[in-house]
Amino acid sequence: MSWVSRILAIHSLIHANYVDLKIANVRSNLINSAKASWELGTAAEALTELSWPALSVFERTAFPPTNHRNASYNAADVLDIANKVMATRPKDSPSLVANDGAAADPASIGVSVLMANWTRSDLSDVSYSNAVRKQLQYLLYKVPRSKSGAISHRASETQLWADFVYMVPPFIAYYGALQQGTEGTELLQVAYDQCRLYRQALRDKSGLWKHITLGNWQDNSHWATGNAWAAAGMLRVLASLKHSTEANKFSEQQADLREWIQEIVSAAWSYQVPHHQTAFGTLLNVLDDPKTFGDTASTALIASVTYRLAVLNKDSLHVSNADRAMELIKNSIDRNGWLRNTVNPYTFHSPSPPDGHSPEGQAFVLLMYAGWRQYVDQISRIG
Repeated sequence: MSWVSRILAIHSLIHANYVDLKIANVRSNLINSAKASWELGTAAEALTELSWPALSVFERTAFPPTNHRNASYNAADVLDIANKVMATRPKDSPSLVANDGAAADPASIGVSVLMANWTRSDLSDVSYSNAVRKQLQYLLYKVPRSKSGAISHRASETQLWADFVYMVPPFIAYYGALQQGTEGTELLQVAYDQCRLYRQALRDKSGLWKHITLGNWQDNSHWATGNAWAAAGMLRVLASLKHSTEANKFSEQQADLREWIQEIVSAAWSYQVPHHQTAFGTLLNVLDDPKTFGDTASTALIASVTYRLAVLNKDSLHVSNADRAMELIKNSIDRNGWLRNTVNPYTFHSPSPPDGHSPEGQAFVLLMYAGWRQYVDQISRIG
């Protein structure tokens, strides 16, 4: 049996287990539990990658997205999120979610709103395009910035969070890839620049990123979810550049992003809990602090990035780490489809309570599954 055949056999078993655990339940719980702006944006992205991969930036078919929807190809769950956000958005709001506190988080919904606008049946309706344009202009011209030019994650003060890299640069890159032309090229560059500026501000010699800097309080820990947000956000920018019509103008930027994503992934997996310890395969909530607890949510998102990066790089670096993580995640989903043993996403440094759930953790499971699926498809073709 060839090495490809052996890998496929192993992954087939993992897939069978996931079918048994009913990814559909994870999806349903995500849709029902996502309420905050960043949860809705992350849910929309996870649903796109899971159910409508041809619309995902990880496919060559992303730009432009199809505007011919039918019963089997309609992205209904993604567009439903966009439609509900638009229905509650005040018309004069500069952001997709008014008075959110975070300048960055509402932008995470922007890709789904752009998708809804692109596929609208009434071409005279410009409400969606106007709203998403206001969101872009708000970020570029109204939100405070650091001295280096990094757009603030928060609206009230200049404060940089690793989370920002998943919320804003992918939206700006997607907007630019759709826009094309001079403005589109400029926006693609802005998306890359924001990743670069955030890396300069948050990365330290460990190769990991601090969570929060500047503002009236900081979090200098190497929070696992923060590092996962940063890696996953840069990955979406990389894929947007790669699959845009301007890809040949951004070869150096793509190379940088590959390197920066790999930095985080390699550093994170170096702290994966070894086989002789409880929760084998997990990452700790603070990656390099053994006193902290294991967190399945960030583990799932780093695994997702690992599978996607393996496809882009056409290698299997750290896939074995991701496979161990996937086995852990499989065993951490209860029979009702909830991911257990997550960090509380609203406190950062405490576990979710026994009766609590992490909507973003639910999304990360779907992102991991979608990334794994693409990786298996690639090695199937190689085999």
